[in-house]
Parts: sequence; structure tokens; C-alpha cells
Amino acid sequence: MATHEVTFPITDEAEILKLRAGDEVTVQGHIIGIRDRTQIRIFDEGVEPPMDLRGAFLLHTAPGVRKVGDKYEPVCIGTTTSARMVRFTEPLGAQYGVRAICGKGGFPDEAIEPMRALGMIYFAIVGGAAALETTQIEEIEEVAWEELMPECLWKFRVRDFGPLTVGIDAHGNSLYHDVQAAAHEKLKELYARL
Repeated sequence: MATHEVTFPITDEAEILKLRAGDEVTVQGHIIGIRDRTQIRIFDEGVEPPMDLRGAFLLHTAPGVRKVGDKYEPVCIGTTTSARMVRFTEPLGAQYGVRAICGKGGFPDEAIEPMRALGMIYFAIVGGAAALETTQIEEIEEVAWEELMPECLWKFRVRDFGPLTVGIDAHGNSLYHDVQAAAHEKLKELYARL
């Protein structure tokens, strides 16, 4: 396991390719908050996103915020479960150049090959760490599609966001797959003893 610091959005694919499943990463720069309803608008309804997603890090979130004047301030920026959004992974990478996705619970095996082919990674984050995550967001710089509140597109400026774990890397390795495979083998051993 190695430790890295990566700034998003990235312009050099090598930044993603150096990361391996199990590595620890701290993120600087910008993160785009996204959730189910936003992705349904983009892919099922065919509406182009109003933010540039090239090289982006997407965080599965529907944040708690408060509006102060014409700006939003973070109250609680937590993550949501990613598995139900796996169908959007390939088009996010292929059509918009997204390079990283982060959420809770991981992605199923169907995400591994598209992520490998498109040079994408999945970051795992500890569930329940919203209080810490919120302190690592310096500012909400932009909000698009406010009518979808809180499932808007959010542009967060972050400092020292993480640490995150690379759950799926751009080389076809997945901690989630490895854990499932090990669990199935252990189950076989247990059944054999019965």
C-alpha cells in the first residue's frame, strides 16, 4: 500500500494509473457532488451537465447545506451508497471524461472492466465520516440544477479530503471483488465441515 496526494480535476492520466487498489489517497482541489436524480437527468433525459466533468472526481452525495445570501454553506456533506448508481459509471467516463468516483459501499464487479478500460478509479470512504468530510470542504463554489435540491450538481473546493482508499483501480483490481471471493471460499470451508 502506498500513500498519495492527488489534485482534481486531473489532466494527466498517469495520475490515476499510479494508484493501486488498497492505496491511501488525500485529495486537493475540486470535487463534484452528484447523485441519482442528477445522473438520471443527464443520461435518461439527455440533458448536458452544466459543469465540466473532464478529469473530475465525483462524490455520491446529497449534502445538507444552508443558504446564506446567494451562497451555500456546508452543514453536513456525507456520502451515499454507490451500488445503485453503477449503471452511470461507463457513460460518465466515456462521454464526459470522469476519472474518479467516491461513495459508500463500493461498486459491484460490473464496474471493474469499464473503469479499467476508461482509466477510472473508485475511492472508498468510511461511512459515518460526514462530520470529518464537511471540515475538509473549504467552499461550495457552484451549484447547478437547484430545483433538484439536494441532488443538484455541487462544486466543492477541498483541502486534504480523506484519507480515501482506492477500492477499484484503473488496472482491473477491486478490493470488493477480493473480499467477496475470500468470503465465498471461507463459506465453502465452513460448509465442508458440517
